[in-house]
Amino acid sequence: MKGPLSSISWAGRSNTTMTDSSNIPAGKFIVFEGVDGAGKGVQSRMLQAAFRQAGVPVILTREPGGSPGAEEIRKLIVEGDVGRWDDMTELLLIYAARRSHLVATIWPALAAGTWVISDRFADSSRAFQGFAGGLGLPLVEQIHQQVVGDFQPDLTLILDLDPAVSLERAQARGGHEDRFEQKGLAYQNRVRDGFRQLAQTTPDSRSLIDAAGTMEQVSRQILDTVNTRFGLALELPA
Repeated sequence: MKGPLSSISWAGRSNTTMTDSSNIPAGKFIVFEGVDGAGKGVQSRMLQAAFRQAGVPVILTREPGGSPGAEEIRKLIVEGDVGRWDDMTELLLIYAARRSHLVATIWPALAAGTWVISDRFADSSRAFQGFAGGLGLPLVEQIHQQVVGDFQPDLTLILDLDPAVSLERAQARGGHEDRFEQKGLAYQNRVRDGFRQLAQTTPDSRSLIDAAGTMEQVSRQILDTVNTRFGLALELPA
């Protein structure tokens, strides 16, 4: 999905090329969320390519992970037996990784004016450990405030897909990072319910994307949402 740099039209700025840095909005933080196997990886790479095609500085990162230290912690969280950790231990490990991710990757990039796209962020903790794991949102929010503070994404795109379909996709990928898939369909259904509740609470900053269509249909929904939210005119990557 790589293509040559092209022109882009920001809101109120038609036919403006990206050679003039004054026309590029300051970096924003966009997050992809959803159940395992919903297509976050594919669609986050698509959005990164769309930004690059437009000549906009952007990085793509992920959670758990996104920094050297956080990648080490990732292995503890997503690999191994499903009973390796309880939900509280998971949450604490994830927030340790998240702090490293913020300090080493996200905050420096945003400060430099770079857009940041992340495959998962704090809403995953709310949906997985808070809703599905039964820890509850108040506990997750208490830890979140201590580690992250008031920082939050400018836009969260929640890819909504039937967990029966997404879990089949995730299991078909194979590999060793399957600890959460091992938790089963009922767990993934609770995760989906959690994400949907989050989307209802703040529709201005969280957008529920129907991920049941074709890859291109989902991509167009995402680009329409991003363009509307930020006054951009990103196009599907060539």
